[in-house]
Amino acid sequence: MSTPQGGGNKRSSSTVRVSGKTDAVNSTKTPDTRRSSASANRSRPPAPQMRVAKQRDWSWIAIIAVAAVLAGGIVGYAIYNNYSSGRSWQSKADSISGILDYRKSDPKLVATRDHQWGPITYTVTPPVAGNHNYNWQRCAGDVYPAQIANEHAVHSMEHGAVWVTYNPATLSADQVAKLSTKVKSVGDYILMSPYPGLKTPISLQAWGFQLPLQSADDKRIDQFIHDLRINASMEPGVDCSSGSYITATGTTPHDLGKGATDSGTTAPDSQPGATPAPSQS
Repeated sequence: MSTPQGGGNKRSSSTVRVSGKTDAVNSTKTPDTRRSSASANRSRPPAPQMRVAKQRDWSWIAIIAVAAVLAGGIVGYAIYNNYSSGRSWQSKADSISGILDYRKSDPKLVATRDHQWGPITYTVTPPVAGNHNYNWQRCAGDVYPAQIANEHAVHSMEHGAVWVTYNPATLSADQVAKLSTKVKSVGDYILMSPYPGLKTPISLQAWGFQLPLQSADDKRIDQFIHDLRINASMEPGVDCSSGSYITATGTTPHDLGKGATDSGTTAPDSQPGATPAPSQS
């Protein structure tokens, strides 16, 4: 039996109609519409991206900086120490601001160092060198309350002592006390006494050197003592606290043992058992 042509045509027509609807729907999106949509999509800016910055670790930076500073300090100190250790004590002393070096300016004075009795006239005040008494002033950190004889103090400096003098009229009591404490703390090869008439409140002496000062707080005091105490000695190894020393005050020399030398016997310097003058300090 053959299929009716009419049925076949209806089925075919239906298919066309459906297809036509599909085409009609698709046809509603014109090329211009599609282009506009695409253009809008392209012109829209992208959404910003949020980034979280990492926190910097400052602890390591601080450690490295501190280490660099310490290393620089160590290297600098080593260089200075090597330079300083290679200098002579006299070179170090000459670098002290305001110091008077008579070893350079008056070598004849510094070379004069004979022993003699009685008063001696000095060209420098307080004296820094020259002939002196046979007896030395004890210089084991002694602080004398009154003026002492130049002749004995110069002999102490010949042994290597630093002689600290001050003007009682211009240096206050608290400054005197501070200076006294320093001298006592040093110990051997140093002595201190008032010296009326000084042009400055304080004056430090070692054999061939002098340093005028205004205050007991001056840091140059420590430097002077460090560089010249013992180093400036003209008789290395001779001490200040044994032998024929003097502990009495007064500006007139105490000629201990003069009778022995006048009779031609051994001088007091070589008499370890010599009796010192009675102490007034």
